[in-house]
Amino acid sequence: MHHRLAPSSARGLLYVALAGIAWGTGGPTGALLFSHSGLGSTAVSFWRLLGGALWLALACRLLGRSPIIQHFAAAPMRHLLSGVGLAVCQLGYFAAIPHIGVAISTVVALGAGPLLIALGARERITAALLLAVLGLALLVCGGSGGDGSVVGILLSLLSAAGYALTTLLNRNQSDPTTSALLGFTAGAVLLLPLAIIEGVLPAASSWPLLAYFGLVPTALAYTLFYAGLRAVRASTAAVIALIEPLLAAAIGVLAFHEHLTPLNLTGAAVLLAAVVAQAMRE
Repeated sequence: MHHRLAPSSARGLLYVALAGIAWGTGGPTGALLFSHSGLGSTAVSFWRLLGGALWLALACRLLGRSPIIQHFAAAPMRHLLSGVGLAVCQLGYFAAIPHIGVAISTVVALGAGPLLIALGARERITAALLLAVLGLALLVCGGSGGDGSVVGILLSLLSAAGYALTTLLNRNQSDPTTSALLGFTAGAVLLLPLAIIEGVLPAASSWPLLAYFGLVPTALAYTLFYAGLRAVRASTAAVIALIEPLLAAAIGVLAFHEHLTPLNLTGAAVLLAAVVAQAMRE
């Protein structure tokens, strides 16, 4: 196994920020797939993880990384649990979108993540983290309410729990690319039976979108995020990654004509302030 020097804090923050930007296109891409591929939330989650695994397998091959089986054998339970976290994260998130839209689904899932991660890592609760939670609350409370909203928020919180699990498991990994590959593979295997029941074959016209889905907001984003975790604390990385829900919210409004109330917009501004505050603190 190759051991690499951890990046500096500044580079780690950059990696996480770039991951957040790449992630920000994932929700809108998933929404497009719902509309044009004929796939449900489970199948979309499956194809995202499988696509990410295939792209990273190619990258590992080209980069001459250590044998994947050897890497898995070194910590099999960690990689399996990482796959569980990824599967739960994707499934909860994409199941929430039909209920509350791309913007709010992303904000709830990623907004709750930093708090769960800080608690799981037993890190100190910072002012920036509390700001992030406040922004999340404003975004959620600014919605229209109703049973659909409650179900969507609960599904997004389930996604946040999966996100927190995989983040905590992948701190300080010497080979983030291979770690992401193994997590994606385990998650895809777990989702496959459910995806088959739901209907796993997409429309032919959706293959280019699926290829992008696996590459940018999945393979690239998670590799950058795991690399950033080597240099910054997990809770810090999760706060910086809140760039994703801000971008996804903007795309949701501009491309999908989703409506954000003044309270939603205030929450987005508070979340942005939390990202800036945490970056300056780090």
